Amino acid sequence: MDKLCTSPADAISDLPDGASIAVSGFGPSAGAPFSLLAALDERGTRDLCLVGNTIPPGAQTLVEAGRVRHLIVSFTARAGGSSPAEELIRKGEVTFELVPQGTLVERLRAAGAGLAALYTPTGLDTPIADGKEVRYFDGKPYLLETALPVDYAFIAGHRADRLGNVEFRGANQHFGPSFAKAAQVAIVEVDEVVEPGEIPAERIGLPGIFVARVVRKTVVSALPKHGPARRDHDVPRTYNGKPGWTRRQMAELAASLLPEGSYVNLGLGIPSYLSSYAGDRHLILHGENGILGYGEIVPDERRYPDVFNASGYPVTPSPGISYFDSVTAFEMVRGGRVDVVVLGAYQVDAEGSFANWQTDGMVGGGIGGAMDLVASGRTVMVMMEHRDSRDRPKVVQRCSYALTGKACVDILVTDLAQFRRKDGGLTVEQVAPGFTKQEVLALTGIDAATGMPTTAENP
Repeated sequence: MDKLCTSPADAISDLPDGASIAVSGFGPSAGAPFSLLAALDERGTRDLCLVGNTIPPGAQTLVEAGRVRHLIVSFTARAGGSSPAEELIRKGEVTFELVPQGTLVERLRAAGAGLAALYTPTGLDTPIADGKEVRYFDGKPYLLETALPVDYAFIAGHRADRLGNVEFRGANQHFGPSFAKAAQVAIVEVDEVVEPGEIPAERIGLPGIFVARVVRKTVVSALPKHGPARRDHDVPRTYNGKPGWTRRQMAELAASLLPEGSYVNLGLGIPSYLSSYAGDRHLILHGENGILGYGEIVPDERRYPDVFNASGYPVTPSPGISYFDSVTAFEMVRGGRVDVVVLGAYQVDAEGSFANWQTDGMVGGGIGGAMDLVASGRTVMVMMEHRDSRDRPKVVQRCSYALTGKACVDILVTDLAQFRRKDGGLTVEQVAPGFTKQEVLALTGIDAATGMPTTAENP
């Protein structure tokens, strides 16, 4: 049984117009099957349905060429931004379904397991729940989500043998296994093909029974493998002519608020700074891309191939680090084993609801894994600047953007203050040096008539 194909074009030679394809990839290009996507571009196949977390650059070309009719993704664009896909959706030339990341992999896993559907707490009280069945188990509500089978899966691995057994490297497993299992035809492109038995059995991340075809990688992307170099935002913003906390100071404060020895998931943006202070608190860091026990962000990803966090930044592998797929990563979260999730946001309101995936003018958005993360019922911390780039308050009476989670924020850290949710409202516990709590509250959008309890020691 030899599953090795002579070329990417050979591997997709039977792929018809109208096919559904699950395409792996995390961040800008990690784990994206560029060779298979290039072959698909040359083939000229049309009327496609693409399934994935984001739309990798190779797939973006297909979207822009008008060869994709439907998208099932966690990101059509990053919140606050736009993309060619967003523009085509706005024009009605492409339809889409936005799916939380953990729900996406679980729907694909269910299809591969021969299950018709699943119930999940993810997405309750958000637009994702619109029109879906809600059922209660043990007094708790869950959404019905249907399984998501696909015709083909394009995934990338490190090594494979001719029987189709695949080895992944580092944190680059993420969507590969669930996408492959959901497909009638799973095609894997790899750096190296070896003979059966050369990959140690315990290092096989995807057994060959789930893989139809293997092909050697022929296209190496010129894009950065992980996230772009993080800009240093350690220059504080000023309010009333005075500096607030820098992002690093915010991260140091946030780390000090977390229980020693906690398992902590860090989201995109400002929360990623917290990894620099995790060691001092003995925090074990978790990423939904499939990594547990990483350390600080490093400037040169070549030191640690395929070791990156959920923001896409290369990180140090701490002693005891482990890697797994995204299904397992979200089992850790929804199962309540991750103690704290730390997320960025565009708005947090007086009752502790927050919004971080869609802003004004967007038709889609960037849900990512945030809804799954807050569905765990564990501690939720939000880190964000106190006011946005247009000098509008981000701490508001009620969120005007689509919700990520309702009444779930336990701790809020801005560059001016630290809040905690108590008795259904936000309480100020401390403020940045040089500011009074009255100044801080005046810079929020909380209704003065409603008021906000304050316990800050600062006057």
